Amino acid sequence: MSDAPHEGHEGTGPEGTRQVGIDELLERVRSGFERIGPEEARAAAADGALLVDIRYAELRARDGLIPGALVVERNELEWRLDPQGSHRAAEAVSHGLRVVVICNEGYASSLAVESLHRLGLYRATDLVGGFQAWRAAGLPVDV
Repeated sequence: MSDAPHEGHEGTGPEGTRQVGIDELLERVRSGFERIGPEEARAAAADGALLVDIRYAELRARDGLIPGALVVERNELEWRLDPQGSHRAAEAVSHGLRVVVICNEGYASSLAVESLHRLGLYRATDLVGGFQAWRAAGLPVDV
């Protein structure tokens, strides 16, 4: 009999780790930090936090940009924000930097924050509802 999980059944991965679905994974990841809303993100930026837009180019072209946000596509995020990395962005000055990660609707950004925490960027968080929540709140957007 195979160890592979069947539809509707839980399985185990390497070393007996329990396999989970994306909804449970998001819940676990999000329990490790406090997410913030659009107004809180705006205030954080005013206090020196770095807003980081990880949306892909098509979404940025379609919907616009948050003024002052650093654009770093998701596949480059860790390399660009690691303060010790050779490919870091100029804004990635220390592990103590407050970072607010923004995706389109607030899902991918949560997973990205977990990865930043693993790099030691423990003040990283994400925007609940992502760029769409920012825009719906009537906050500035450059088209």
